[in-house]
Amino acid sequence: MRVARIFNLISAFALFACVGTAVAADPAQPAATLTSADCVKCHEQPPKDIAAAGGKHKTEVTCQDCHVGHPPKVKKPIPQCGQCHEGKPHFKLQGCLGCHTNPHTPKNIKFGNNVTDPCLTCHTGQIEQLRSFKSKHSALNCSFCHNVHGRIPDCTQCHKSHSAEIVQKDCKVCHQAHKPADVSYKADTPSKFCAACHKKAFNLLTASTAKHSKLACVYCHQAKHKMVPQCTQCHVKPHPAAIMAKFPKCGECHSIAHDLNRWSEPAAAKPAAAPAPAPAAAKKAPVKK
Repeated sequence: MRVARIFNLISAFALFACVGTAVAADPAQPAATLTSADCVKCHEQPPKDIAAAGGKHKTEVTCQDCHVGHPPKVKKPIPQCGQCHEGKPHFKLQGCLGCHTNPHTPKNIKFGNNVTDPCLTCHTGQIEQLRSFKSKHSALNCSFCHNVHGRIPDCTQCHKSHSAEIVQKDCKVCHQAHKPADVSYKADTPSKFCAACHKKAFNLLTASTAKHSKLACVYCHQAKHKMVPQCTQCHVKPHPAAIMAKFPKCGECHSIAHDLNRWSEPAAAKPAAAPAPAPAAAKKAPVKK
């Protein structure tokens, strides 16, 4: 009786195996096609990551575009980035995952402290500015300011703002981040902005009766900080040729640049100073007889 039961079980297993093989081999039963909706049933986190910071992965690709197949049919369905992203990977950087640590969030790039060399493989223009225009920024690592890729820090995190007269909140209007000492400004910059630092010159100019007092600072000091113009850019022939030949530099007479109606006599025109009188001879004391 027991032998008969065992025989029946063996027969049943054999029949199941034969039927299963026949079904698998049946061309009328095609392999199931998975969709992204099927993937999320098991893989819950990747879709959330892609939705948050997936970049083009969020809108232009499906799970199956990258992960072609599924175990056990495909042993390692993890693609190489270069299958889609052609070309040389960011100059000297060899592995994409060195920066893009999670391929589902390629926009989230995390660097450690004191990172400079990897940044410079792409951002060559910035390092050229830091080296050519020396400032305190030149000695800093990229990660001192940019602790997250793509993040532009607020200058006032380290630097105090100028006086209250400067209402411009964006420091980059005058200062470029990678060459901050090379100050430039727009042609419509108000003079009160300049006065925040150059108060003495501004007060002297506005109190002057000269025509220059009606001009904005940027009319003479154009585009770039510390730019001192030549007077002849506007005043082509201010005096007769004989005077200009004798005093070619306007500043010899007009020595107070921001109040040209106050001017000093040039040294060449001053008469020689009269020699100082000789000290009087000391009188001798009378001799008593």
